[in-house]
Amino acid sequence: KAKKTLRKSEEISFEDAAEKLEFIVEAMESDDLPLEKLLVQYEEGAKMLKICEGKLEKAGKRITQLEKSLDGELSSKPVALREDGS
Repeated sequence: KAKKTLRKSEEISFEDAAEKLEFIVEAMESDDLPLEKLLVQYEEGAKMLKICEGKLEKAGKRITQLEKSLDGELSSKPVALREDGS
């Protein structure tokens, strides 16, 4: 089941993960949540942060693969975007 959850997390877009993280932070700052719910929110926020960081890292790697060709046009070398290298 954990593997299935991880796969679902990988499918979430950067924008959706960032929005969810922002919502979680706002909820945690509200002082309305009991400790147990704060812990659950913290765990979920950590997951969303990890997803965002991973997607930003992948985007950065792809950008660094861009290089100028001899005629001055931008070209891109294929780069694996999945963490497993495929």
